Amino acid sequence: MARRCWRSAGAAGKTARAEWEARAADHPHAAELARRMAGELPAETGFDAYIQSLIANPPKVATRKSSEMALEALTAAIPEMVGGSADLTGSNNTKTKSTPPFNADHYDGRYVYYGIREFGMATAMNGMALHGGVIPYGGTFLVFSDYCRNAVRLSALQHQRVVYVFTHDSIGLGEDGPTHQPVEHVMSLRMIPNLLVFRPADAIETAEAWAIALASKDRPTVLALTRQNLPPLRFDAEMKSAKGAYRLVAAEAARKVVLLATGSEVALAKDVAATLEAQGIGADVVSVPCWELFDEQDAAYRTDLLPADALKVSIEAGVTLGWQKYVGDGLTIGMDTFGASAPAEVLFDHFGFAVDKIVPKILSRIS
Repeated sequence: MARRCWRSAGAAGKTARAEWEARAADHPHAAELARRMAGELPAETGFDAYIQSLIANPPKVATRKSSEMALEALTAAIPEMVGGSADLTGSNNTKTKSTPPFNADHYDGRYVYYGIREFGMATAMNGMALHGGVIPYGGTFLVFSDYCRNAVRLSALQHQRVVYVFTHDSIGLGEDGPTHQPVEHVMSLRMIPNLLVFRPADAIETAEAWAIALASKDRPTVLALTRQNLPPLRFDAEMKSAKGAYRLVAAEAARKVVLLATGSEVALAKDVAATLEAQGIGADVVSVPCWELFDEQDAAYRTDLLPADALKVSIEAGVTLGWQKYVGDGLTIGMDTFGASAPAEVLFDHFGFAVDKIVPKILSRIS
């Protein structure tokens, strides 16, 4: 009985389906529709030219701004990208010149003003991705990712290409204080299976994160981005973020320390390494923009970055729980308390993210 009902329902739409396929096949944009519905990116995404522009003129900007800059290039070349924000467009930097608003008067718009509806935004993006032909991305503050967590989990469970732009990623957001300063959120998101979580360190890592997110047809991506400006650290087009972690700086003296850092703390790790080198202590700096991709690399690559004969030190403005799998019994420099309300530079110093506070801890372990 059930089988007969299903077959009857299918037969009812058979003619309409055949007619639609015939119209679609004859349409001048049939190939473009097929490409989008297959989830394939255009041959030209604008990424390569954008990376070259960053190499030519390395910017000192917040990674939320780096994300906007990347989106300007990508949304111009990839028409199926549909953006939005949960009432934080001006802060998330998710709108571009190529994404006019979607509303009752303009169904051809590519940007959705979701209002203060983080969960609604995330579920709507899941729906778009499940329909096909659309690559949705949407923004809010990282601390508000809790509101849409169940939908983020469903993105991963359903293997959907959805991109979450979570800005104001640490105590670096400053005077808004501990209610808005995410501490546990990045680590919590890393716990979700089949979810890529990026915390890029500069404009090139941010662009690479976007390129990887768009190429990941069967899993969602989180971009955790800063409010504060970060210096340029990368000046090449090697797509190093694809391995999840890579050696940014190699030790000059005999290597005794490996510093692992993400996001805004990678520049700090470079300064720590320079201070150690000045004392004859060799230190590698390893940028770790994406744990999940690093864990997918072969054992030889991971061992090369994390040698057994060096003290391993993690530096991240978030909870330290979890870093032990990389540093072992080494040092974890992080935030195991809530933040406070003050300018970003004051907060980073107060909570120990400073060269003169990290170096003595390292020296005490290798002396």
